[in-house]
Amino acid sequence: MLTSSRLRNAKRSSNMIRLPLHCLKPNTIYHNTSSIVSSTRSISVSAKTMSDSFDYDLVTLGAGSGGVRASRFATTLYNAKVACVEMPFGLVSSDKIGGAGGTCVIRGCVPKKLLVYGSEFADSFQDAKGFAWNYDNLTHDWATLVKSKGNEIERLNGIYKNILKNSKVDHVEGKGSIVDANTVEIELADGSKRQLRTKNILIATGGVATRLSIPGADLAITSDEALSLESLPEGPIAILGAGYIATEFAGIFRGLHKDPVHLFFRGDKVLRGFDEECRGHIQDNLISRGINVSPLSVPTSIERRVDGKGLTLHYSVNGEAKSLDCGLVMMATGRSPRSLEIGLEKVGVALDPKTDAIQVDSYSRTNVSGIWAVGDVTNRVNLTPVALMEGGAFAKSCFGGELTQPDYQFIPSAVFTQPPLATVGFTEEQAVKEFAGPIDVYVSKFRPMKYTISGRKEQTLMKLIVHADSDRVIGCHMVGADAPEIVQGLAIALKCGATKAQFDSTIGIHPSAAEEFVTMRSRTRQLMGSGSSKL
Repeated sequence: MLTSSRLRNAKRSSNMIRLPLHCLKPNTIYHNTSSIVSSTRSISVSAKTMSDSFDYDLVTLGAGSGGVRASRFATTLYNAKVACVEMPFGLVSSDKIGGAGGTCVIRGCVPKKLLVYGSEFADSFQDAKGFAWNYDNLTHDWATLVKSKGNEIERLNGIYKNILKNSKVDHVEGKGSIVDANTVEIELADGSKRQLRTKNILIATGGVATRLSIPGADLAITSDEALSLESLPEGPIAILGAGYIATEFAGIFRGLHKDPVHLFFRGDKVLRGFDEECRGHIQDNLISRGINVSPLSVPTSIERRVDGKGLTLHYSVNGEAKSLDCGLVMMATGRSPRSLEIGLEKVGVALDPKTDAIQVDSYSRTNVSGIWAVGDVTNRVNLTPVALMEGGAFAKSCFGGELTQPDYQFIPSAVFTQPPLATVGFTEEQAVKEFAGPIDVYVSKFRPMKYTISGRKEQTLMKLIVHADSDRVIGCHMVGADAPEIVQGLAIALKCGATKAQFDSTIGIHPSAAEEFVTMRSRTRQLMGSGSSKL
């Protein structure tokens, strides 16, 4: 296990934790609120010792990934009596629309990936010509794809409801809010209200897409609406943002829309916080695949065109005013915790003053005894598998008699650009900043075998970061086809403390792109770390 002072035990001597991980907001400082949570707080008891004054051992607000995992683990592993509150299902969220499965399943990772699959065929058909496939007049029906996607999401929503039912979790449909530290009130679909008395409350309400505060912001859509568009507009599509969502939707629309796609962002490169070399590679790929990339661009306003045919986006580049007439503007400018209007102020749950994220300690406890929080609403590492981990750790802490910290070391993640980026561990820049001693960097760029016949000029990028003194591999990064599938396996190796020598002694699968990770013998460069951590 890493002995980094910022990784080991979350550096309890400080009130800050800096996680060297990839997430929606990499390199963000997360508040450790252990100072506001009593270190002597007793662990919550199970149903067998509950007072008769309570209806439940646990009421969970939110039936997304973290909420469902926590609820079903509490019932199936620890025999707790649990209710899980979630708003009625809908593809586009609102203050009264949600659905079992949460953001990831209904309006996030899953529907996004389905549209990515659909859009990838555009390039696959083009590549097929190099392999002597002949075809004419290919067309695509967006409405049919979106309908099929919607049908699959409804099926998954039903599966999540059944997961709760089969785990003997009471699924209560409505909008929940906290009345006091032991009472949750639910506004049901018919307008009536119901109160539940509970020993513990878990807040797992996730996050919500945000918009820029500029004139005409209401004319733009967010990812919620983008996933459920009935039709694509006439004219260009403008996407504002440079993160996961922006770059992924740029590829989706570029593959399925006949008109140009534009990507506007304030910085010089996309995907801030990821490895710099990978960022540049992704940006080059976006451009080579026909996306109009506009860095250093600051959106100033959006307005309807006088002729009624779409919108005009106004923006500036280095102070110079510019505009673009387009059919659609999508804001992919971040998400914020869904922590407001759920009664937290009534009981004094502490929120981060900048982000409104619920502040928790390393065991997901808030400053109010018996109230816990997991997932995106805490703004720690905003990834679905992390919410699942936090939900499981919560259940063990609350009902298993053993306080359990989620383990945030070596969390793999992927960005489903085309081709995708996948990563685990430290970037080159993070490694230099974190560790003392030499850092070895191994880089390989090559043209995939498939493209030698298809004619595509794109290259795959693979990269290993090695702590030279210990020979530990501390970072793996890849931009190329199947990167997420490959890096998921490498994440296990890094979690187990694999060394570069062990990578080198591993036999590769030939011919494959993945074998390159075990055949990189020549060091590309060596940098001296400026940090203090050692392995």
